[in-house]
Amino acid sequence: MNGELKLIHREISWLSFNERVLQEAQDPEVPLLERIRFLGIFSNNLDEFFKVRVATIKRIIDFQPRYKKIEGVRPKVLMNMIQKKVMQLQNKFENTYHHILGELEKKGIFLINELMLNPFQVKFVKRYFKEHVFPVLSPIILSNVDGFPYLRDKFIYLAIILRGADPKPKTDYALIEVPTDILPRFIVLPSENEKKFVILLEDVIRYNLDQVFALFGFDQHDSWIIKLTRDAELDMDNDISKSLLELISSGIDNRKTGQPVRFVFDNSIAKDLLDYIVRKLNLDEDNNLIPGGRHHNFKDFMNFPKLDEDELMYRRDVPLGHPMVRTNKSITDTIAGKDILLHVPYHDFNIFVRLLQEASIDPLVREIAITVYRVAKDSRVLNAIINAARNGKKTTVVIELQARFDEEANISWSHKLEEAGVKVVFGMPGLKVHAKLLCIERKEGNKTRCYACVGTGNFHEENAAVYSDLFLLTGDARIAGDVKKVFDFFENPYRNYVYRHIIKSPLHLRRKMYNLIDNEIKNARAGKEAYIILKLNSLVDNEIIYKLYQANNAGVRIKMIVRGICSLMPGVPGLSENVEAVSIVDKYLEHSRIMIFCNNGNEKYYISSADWMTRNLDRRIEVSCPIYDRNVQQELKDIINIQLKDNVKARVINCTQSNEYVKGNGQEAYRSQKKLYEYYRNNLQHHNVRNH
Repeated sequence: MNGELKLIHREISWLSFNERVLQEAQDPEVPLLERIRFLGIFSNNLDEFFKVRVATIKRIIDFQPRYKKIEGVRPKVLMNMIQKKVMQLQNKFENTYHHILGELEKKGIFLINELMLNPFQVKFVKRYFKEHVFPVLSPIILSNVDGFPYLRDKFIYLAIILRGADPKPKTDYALIEVPTDILPRFIVLPSENEKKFVILLEDVIRYNLDQVFALFGFDQHDSWIIKLTRDAELDMDNDISKSLLELISSGIDNRKTGQPVRFVFDNSIAKDLLDYIVRKLNLDEDNNLIPGGRHHNFKDFMNFPKLDEDELMYRRDVPLGHPMVRTNKSITDTIAGKDILLHVPYHDFNIFVRLLQEASIDPLVREIAITVYRVAKDSRVLNAIINAARNGKKTTVVIELQARFDEEANISWSHKLEEAGVKVVFGMPGLKVHAKLLCIERKEGNKTRCYACVGTGNFHEENAAVYSDLFLLTGDARIAGDVKKVFDFFENPYRNYVYRHIIKSPLHLRRKMYNLIDNEIKNARAGKEAYIILKLNSLVDNEIIYKLYQANNAGVRIKMIVRGICSLMPGVPGLSENVEAVSIVDKYLEHSRIMIFCNNGNEKYYISSADWMTRNLDRRIEVSCPIYDRNVQQELKDIINIQLKDNVKARVINCTQSNEYVKGNGQEAYRSQKKLYEYYRNNLQHHNVRNH
């Protein structure tokens, strides 16, 4: 906690969020294979945290030793705080993992290692190794090479001590990269007596190490898993002769050789081998040396085999249709008269895809423009845009090349789009384009009419199955006209555009939020009802937090649902006693951003692509969209009210970061994601009954 600034440090708050993810793995009410998946999510989150956030702190320590404080904390002190918390979480993780393995065994599912194989399994493993694994291995005997081999980020390695007695005793070290980019990490062994067995790829290699090294006189070996995490920031030179595409491509290559920021190892590794590796890699305690268990790269556990055990997984709720969307009516014609709010994954994302597919062949549609931050590997969204280009439409895709970890995919898509005749715009220099926008221009009579989509998340089919996001489909000229101006701005960034309805960062969003908060302060001081309701992924920006503290002191009631980082300290007398904050972590990733302001009883509603972080407010192109349709406003209010009632998956956000669950106080269990699905299903059923 940062007492000087009355803030919770963002890095500590983020680790607290990831602890909530780990709680899902610990929860006995969560199906077992889902608990394994949450271990994978926790591990993947932590990997990215080290690649980006810890890497930044390490850069400051290494290259700016006089750098005073990061949000009130000295860099080395902060690094120690992080390492201490990570070690605590790592211990919880290991205990949780072994507990889940025990629970799986009760269900007849066994994750075994090379020491546990029976003769039948040995035969299978030897054959699998010979046919699939051995041909793609690249073992290195370390005495044969100068220096130390390059360790790739995202990969695990077997560090091996080799011993031989023929013709005379000898010892050496070796290294094998586990080829998880070529082969599956999990190998399902033949079932026996209704029991199911899974073995990890590294353990298949371990069992067959004698085949790898026996030729060189080594017949004994011990092995341990190691893993190196590297700085993932893109280092790009300032050569103005290079295009942004060239700079990003170069930066991706630089990332592959980024500086180490974390070294994780099996805590049973031989000390002499560990010392050798640490010395050869020039690592020290500042590189976050993290002892762990036998296995690493638990992000792969997100893809643990399903084993046809449906009862050990969440029931898949089939995405619902929308009451206003009919198979025999154009979606464009529907939103010409009334706004539609899609709430995925409850609603079917294919409704959005269908809108694009209709537009791609509609003879009245002249232009289609869309922003792209992340898309699916086989994106039906972009394939619809390509089809529109082939059908003679003017098509524009504003693609963000600096979407972290998706840079290569976006570069590949940019080539495909250009080859199909789509105009590709590579964002804005110095500003990431994070806004989620679609604009369709249609010739209707003697006029051109615009239709728009404003979203809180990516136009990404796979994300839409697990991310909770909102997409407003509208023919409202006020909103669609402003969206059209945003796309005009992308193509003509030096012209001045006036947006009368949507709020665009970096120039307008911060000021507008201040004005809306100030209005609540004014009303509270005048004795009028005043409240603010926020649903965000992260609340970090110091200035906007101080503005919320001012609102609290004026008597404004503030309720917040913040999934991830929350630097504001709720419930502190004299500072934030009127602020209540919870975080919901459940089956779906809560990703939508909603803002509601009382406005003296005439509530104002917004959805947004932006969290309240400095980067979103000041250094990105984001769009927050007012909601004018009364029915959609009510739907947003219903969403918020349902989530504020959650007493199953909601945790209280407080200064101690204790992650205590919201208490039901004798009330029946109320799980908001389940209730939201029921809410939309009931709406659809009632609509169908009325129309029959």
